[in-house]
Amino acid sequence: MSVTLERIETAPFGAATHLVCRACGAHAKLGADYSCWECFGPLEVAYEFGTVTREQIQSGPFSLWRYAPLLPVPANIAESRNLAPGMTRLHRADNLAKALGITGTLWVKDDSGNPTHSFKDRVVAVAQSAGIQLGFNTLACASTGNLAHAVAAAAARAGQKSVVLVPSNLEQHKIQATAAYNGHVIGIEGNYDDVNRLCGELIGEEVSSNWGFVNVNLRPYYAEGSKTVGYEIAEQLGWRLPDQVVIPVASGALLTKVDKGWREFVQLGLVEDRPWRVFGAQATGCNPVSTAWSQGNDVVRPVKPDTIAKSLAIGNPADGPYALDAVRRTNGAVGDVTDAEVIEGIRLLAECEGIFGETSGGVTVAVTRKLLAEGLLDPTAETVIVNTGEGLKTLDAVATGNGFSATISPNVESVAKVIEGA
Repeated sequence: MSVTLERIETAPFGAATHLVCRACGAHAKLGADYSCWECFGPLEVAYEFGTVTREQIQSGPFSLWRYAPLLPVPANIAESRNLAPGMTRLHRADNLAKALGITGTLWVKDDSGNPTHSFKDRVVAVAQSAGIQLGFNTLACASTGNLAHAVAAAAARAGQKSVVLVPSNLEQHKIQATAAYNGHVIGIEGNYDDVNRLCGELIGEEVSSNWGFVNVNLRPYYAEGSKTVGYEIAEQLGWRLPDQVVIPVASGALLTKVDKGWREFVQLGLVEDRPWRVFGAQATGCNPVSTAWSQGNDVVRPVKPDTIAKSLAIGNPADGPYALDAVRRTNGAVGDVTDAEVIEGIRLLAECEGIFGETSGGVTVAVTRKLLAEGLLDPTAETVIVNTGEGLKTLDAVATGNGFSATISPNVESVAKVIEGA
């Protein structure tokens, strides 16, 4: 590792004080570490927050950096060369609520509005800041597509190099979009778990000694970026928490960090302390967390992914057990749906609300419908569902024919015939 201990000790990480093991509670210094030296459990960032007020947050930039006092980043982070993601819209979804049979208020937190059109811009922004503080000159990752796009774009904006490793059978749209930033895009023969394992092996090797892998050796900082989804929901609701939220589950980090963000807001007195329920959504072709929940298990057993929802296709989710903890603590649930139901979910969100979500969005909508049918979601409660990405990234999932309703001669009669026939 090229980063010196002295550099790590003096690097500015805002209110962050150390890393703590989520399994055994052991402490470690802030640095490029992601597993506990005592028990090999995962590390996360710990803080000593000062006073943070609503007014202070609202006076900040219109991006996730308005929450800089609650993140492991320098106070002047908004002035750095980054993509400044965040503050995506919270869309009131009355049409979708009616279609699903929800009588309470339904909202869609639509993160397709981020710079590279997925929530991954958030986590990359925080990880990139940490990587710069720790002396890395190359931004790298293992990815199912959205993260690769976010890493390549963020590196380009900051004048860094990028190296992304992805499964070679990834959707071509995602590969081509990532390649546009002129970094290294390396296809790996295997699934995401094979790619992630390779990235772990690259840590400390000479060829990658100056690489900051956002979701490996920078993972504790990276994961904190997901808290900002929860922060924004609370602020956009007028500084209050919803009754329930449905979140797609890949690694499980987004679900656990939204819950963590709300607990921090309560701790700081920024919102009223009240119960909320957290629900997870997976595709049946990659549902290790849903299976563990339905079977009452604490252990999440790895599976081999086989689903069109490739952005959620992580068969061995790092945060799976912690996602289960959050769901059970809040009296939530985890559901899964077939690929056919995923496609139905994508179309339902688009035709009801004008939001074209990628396959993960289809998973979330379809699982919401399933949980309602099973009586696990309260149809009278205020509900937020999270759409994490843009549907243009996963066009193949909904591609049928040439997309035309009809091909006709250029005259009024022909148009009328098509419309009347429909």
